[in-house]
Amino acid sequence: MSTRIAFLKGHGTENDFVIVPDPENALELSAAAVAALCDRRAGIGGDGLLHVVRSAAHPEARAMADEAEWFMDYRNGDGSVAEMCGNGVRVFARYLQHAGHVGEGDLAIATRGGVKTVHIAKDGDITVGMGRAVLPEGDVTVAVGERGWPARNVNMGNPHAVAFVADLADAGSLFAAPSFVPEAAYPDGVNVEFVVDRGPRHVAMRVHERGVGETRSCGTGACAVAVAAARRDGVDPRDTGLPVTYTVDLPGGTLVITEQPDGRIEMTGPAVIVAEGAIEAEWLENALG
Repeated sequence: MSTRIAFLKGHGTENDFVIVPDPENALELSAAAVAALCDRRAGIGGDGLLHVVRSAAHPEARAMADEAEWFMDYRNGDGSVAEMCGNGVRVFARYLQHAGHVGEGDLAIATRGGVKTVHIAKDGDITVGMGRAVLPEGDVTVAVGERGWPARNVNMGNPHAVAFVADLADAGSLFAAPSFVPEAAYPDGVNVEFVVDRGPRHVAMRVHERGVGETRSCGTGACAVAVAAARRDGVDPRDTGLPVTYTVDLPGGTLVITEQPDGRIEMTGPAVIVAEGAIEAEWLENALG
């Protein structure tokens, strides 16, 4: 390991990430190392880590290398591996632009949830093609303490349970993961969104992200919420033949989600690079010791 490891810090609607550029996949980032870097008191701090690798250099992404030069090797703040992170994709794209790898316009980014299409607009916003939602059959209930709510099961490449509530405070602190039944619905855990209405096609949400806790924003969660709201409101674009757009307010900002009649979902929002520097290898080794 070199004496210093380059890093950046960025966020998308205050969903924040440690960014570690490693084009040739030379670093061994264990779960413990990621958790140490994401620690907000003893490390750099972040909801997750974006490991920036060329697709051809990573065994999980080589099959996508012809479509996407870069692979987002995303890790949750506890070090666990995740399939996708919508805000993370926007910040990943902003990093590629910041580093001079790409310019304004369209690009493709490989993720464990497949190749995602991205557009970097002149005004700074970034739109990510989030793929299509899958809505598994079966009833799901989520609970906080003694209170429970029916939830819509939505998979955006990662699992979500969307519950519409009267007040966002009903979700409690969200330090601990809400419980859910049936357990078989989410064998690997689930991201849980609590949602209230703000106006026509305008909602607000809070989210508990598995492996992290409550976060200021969740891109795939905002997409899942928009899909669930459209079904609840009777404006499923697959039935109406018309695109539907929802504005989704999160604690860290606002995302705009559009679902097309063919099921494709687009998410638009900001992404910011905050700082860059170097991790001392000695600190990392001591943190892991």
